[in-house]
Amino acid sequence: MSTDASRPTALVTGATRGIGLAVARDLSRTHHVVVHGRDEEALVALADSLPSGAPWVADLAGSPFEAPALDRLDVVVHAAGVIGGGTVEGTSRDDWRRVFEVNVFAVSELTRQLLPALRTAQGTVVAINSGSGFAAGPGGSTYAASKFALRALTDSLREEERRHGVRVSSVHPGRVDTDMQHELVESEGGVYDASLYLEPQSVADAVRLVVDLPHGATAEVVSVRPTRRA
Repeated sequence: MSTDASRPTALVTGATRGIGLAVARDLSRTHHVVVHGRDEEALVALADSLPSGAPWVADLAGSPFEAPALDRLDVVVHAAGVIGGGTVEGTSRDDWRRVFEVNVFAVSELTRQLLPALRTAQGTVVAINSGSGFAAGPGGSTYAASKFALRALTDSLREEERRHGVRVSSVHPGRVDTDMQHELVESEGGVYDASLYLEPQSVADAVRLVVDLPHGATAEVVSVRPTRRA
């Protein structure tokens, strides 16, 4: 995959909407951004709209995939994610697998494939986690379990990669005003009030803070919560 040699390179998964889209646009101010998604038409349009961008089409949900061929990678942001499950009683094994495939297994596999390029650049890995990566409530075991697992993955990866100079950060937003949030509130039978949720750009700003820290420092865990509460 061709890159702009005058810019550092970032890869953002789930880049066509929500948090991923906000992160991709923000990083594009300073980086060549490889944007990931499943809709090729939407990805090409997004890449063309950035100062320097390239599309990467891949299905992370259980199918084998190959990461883009990159000699070096300065930043990868794992923003792709799914919600799912309900009560333990009402959640099938297939639902558990579907959520873990995207939220955990795909993150692990993509990172594994990208490690040589990340080590060359002494790059930064950012996993978009969730407040559910710290606490779980009724009806949320599947999603929360995947985010707890993602936190364990990033904690271990951070310690493994210190000797290679690769930084690993976990960003935990509270509820964010996205399409996924609309789906969640609808499933809960609630009334949607966007003022109670973070703007996607606020999460992108947190990612920017992580990325822009001097390389001798790592923001290991960043929690971002809405100021207002219901």
